[in-house]
Amino acid sequence: MNRVTVLFFAILRDQAGTKMIEAELQPGANVRDLKNAVVARFPVMKEAIERCLVSINHEYSEDEAEVPPAAEVAFFPPVSGGSDIRH
Repeated sequence: MNRVTVLFFAILRDQAGTKMIEAELQPGANVRDLKNAVVARFPVMKEAIERCLVSINHEYSEDEAEVPPAAEVAFFPPVSGGSDIRH
């Protein structure tokens, strides 16, 4: 098994009730497999996790990217904000 550290930020942290978990993946698992595992553990995250940016060991990755052993995977929900106020 491939044990990875998973970090959650912003609303995902709130939904999970924690900032970090450890997950075990099959060798060769990709980001999509990890997303599925996270949603299985935290069903409330299903919608938000689909729109997240994902980084593996501090590099942004796509759903097809393989998650290497002992990786740190971070999920960042999309950020909106700013101001419509024009100066």
